[in-house]
Amino acid sequence: MSSFYPVMLRLEGKKVVVVGGGKVAERKVSGLLESGAHLTVISPEATAAIQRLAGEDKIVWQQKLFSVEDIQDAFMIFAATNDRQLNQLVKDCADDQQLVTIADDPNESNFHLPALFKRGRLCIAVSTGGASPTLARKIREQLEQQFDESYVAYMDFLFSKRQWILEEVKDASLKKRLLTAIVSLDSLNSESREKDFQRLYKELDSEAGTLD
Repeated sequence: MSSFYPVMLRLEGKKVVVVGGGKVAERKVSGLLESGAHLTVISPEATAAIQRLAGEDKIVWQQKLFSVEDIQDAFMIFAATNDRQLNQLVKDCADDQQLVTIADDPNESNFHLPALFKRGRLCIAVSTGGASPTLARKIREQLEQQFDESYVAYMDFLFSKRQWILEEVKDASLKKRLLTAIVSLDSLNSESREKDFQRLYKELDSEAGTLD
C-alpha cells in the first residue's frame, strides 16, 4: 500500500479553488488565507465569513453552481460541499496533474490536510494517514501546549541569526557550532538573546582561533 508523502507547498500566486460555501469550505479558506494563493470559492450560497472575505477582496466568490471551467488551470482544488455526488464530480473533472481533496472521501483524494498549528515561522503538522483524525487533533492539542506562544519570537530570532551566520561566518566548523548552539533552552528562555548571541559568537570565534 502506498503512503502519503509529507511536503510544505509554496502556494503564493497559485490558483486554488474551493467548491462549496459551508462551514467546511470556510475552514479550508481560513487556513489558506496566509498562503498568498489566489483563492476562489464556487457556491450558490456561502457563510457570512466567506461573504465578508469576498467583500474585502481577500478571496473571489463566484455565486454559481459548479462547472468544469471553474477548476481550469487550478493548482489545488477542494471539493467541500455537503453533496457527495457533487464532490465526486469535482474530482472527476480534474486532470491527473491537479491536487484534489474531497472533504467526505479521503480515499478518493490525492492529498489531505493534516491537523496543524503555527507559532510564527514554526508549523507543526500531525497526520494519522486517515486512521483517526480525532487522534491527530488530540496530539496537535498536546503539542500546542508544549510549543507555546514564546516560540513566535524565538523562530524570528533563529531565522535572522541563521541568515547572518550563513552570510558572515566563513569558517565551516564555527558556522556549524553556532547553528547548533543557538538552538537551546537557554536561547529559548533568554530575555536578551541578541547579547547572548554576541557573547556566544565571541567565545566560539576565540576558541576557533585558538585551535587554528
